[in-house]
Amino acid sequence: MFLLYDYDIFWAFLMISSLIPILAFLISGILAPISKGPEKLSSYESGIEPMGDAWLQFRIRYYMFALVFVVFDVETVFLYPWAMGFDILGVSVFIEALIFVLILIVGSVYAWRKGALEWS
Repeated sequence: MFLLYDYDIFWAFLMISSLIPILAFLISGILAPISKGPEKLSSYESGIEPMGDAWLQFRIRYYMFALVFVVFDVETVFLYPWAMGFDILGVSVFIEALIFVLILIVGSVYAWRKGALEWS
């Protein structure tokens, strides 16, 4: 039987966790001093006059390298639960993990051939 009152703690937690950031933004917006001037609107506020434009164009290789790193780093995290439960899960899960690792290897070779792993 599905009872909604079992979820009272969940809804209370959800409302409180939603209310705290909203209140923090409202209070900071009310209490924060508002002073806009040329120094406040400049690109940098470190005391040094900015030289040149603040908008620099970066090469796409940096983003591709970071994206490939994040994808393969996150994917290897999925192998940890398999390793911890290897003795319980059996051969079928080992085969699934092997297929998963093969897909990772194919993706790594593809990224390597496309030049996404080259820094220069």
